[in-house]
Amino acid sequence: MEESKNRSISNIFLRTLMSFVGIALVSLGAALLRGGKVGLDPFTAVNTGMSEHLKLSLGVYQLSVNLVIFIFVLLLDRKKIGIGTVLNMVLVGFEIQWFSALYTSIFGTRLNAIIIFSNLVIGLLFFTLGSSMYMGAELGVAPYDAIAPILSNRFHTQYRTIRIAQDILFMIAAYFAAGPVGIGTVIVAFFTGPLITFWDLHVSQPMRQTIDGLDELTGAAKITYLLTNFGRSSYNLVTQSYELTNLMQLRLSEYSPKDIEDQMKITQRNMKIAEAAYKSSEHRYNMLREELLRRDRAAKHAEEESKN
Repeated sequence: MEESKNRSISNIFLRTLMSFVGIALVSLGAALLRGGKVGLDPFTAVNTGMSEHLKLSLGVYQLSVNLVIFIFVLLLDRKKIGIGTVLNMVLVGFEIQWFSALYTSIFGTRLNAIIIFSNLVIGLLFFTLGSSMYMGAELGVAPYDAIAPILSNRFHTQYRTIRIAQDILFMIAAYFAAGPVGIGTVIVAFFTGPLITFWDLHVSQPMRQTIDGLDELTGAAKITYLLTNFGRSSYNLVTQSYELTNLMQLRLSEYSPKDIEDQMKITQRNMKIAEAAYKSSEHRYNMLREELLRRDRAAKHAEEESKN
């Protein structure tokens, strides 16, 4: 974490925000996996089972376990600790509780093949994207994620071997603790690497590079730089949405009436989100236009004064 000494306050703030959003996405993904009853990641699965046995909330129990592991990490390799470590250990358990309650209030507890599959896919996408973002901010890792690299360095063993053994042990513990173990647990433990790598390349690394690029700029140039990069990301998002719409068109004949109703509800929510994004973009456009007009007027005024 030595590099952080050279970072500006704005850089650390934006990286912290990136880590915070990533952790929220991890929690949302876990809540979707929980709602679909497809299993949670090994660490959360064992914590869920134990918290129910002890009649504690998941947030309180997971924070307690994280504090114990945090002491272990602090003693053996404090370089793994950062703002992201604290955010993760404090927030994830409580956020999973909150998102799970929100999910139940919106979608209820009804399950069918489509809901289970959707929760599995979307949950894994959010979980891996969030993992990529919070780790990509390079502000420390969760106490659980720090165990494998520390043991790997101590015992001169491959990280992958230690991590697999760690996840298997926690899965076994989750099973005996009656925690939510399922296909999602296995996928998160062993098969999410390629997805996290994909998010690293297409989201987290560009985001971190954008944040770091701000340190070389000052004043209004920072705003222009952020808006330019935001615009590029928005274009990519629109392109992907267009491709998804085309794919849905091709499969429309395969949908049942209930599937179509569900898709209509999802699309309606997306329309509201898109409307809010449009209003925000319109506001930014007007700000940029006003700034351009102001500079043009100032330049003309300066030119007239120089002539006089």
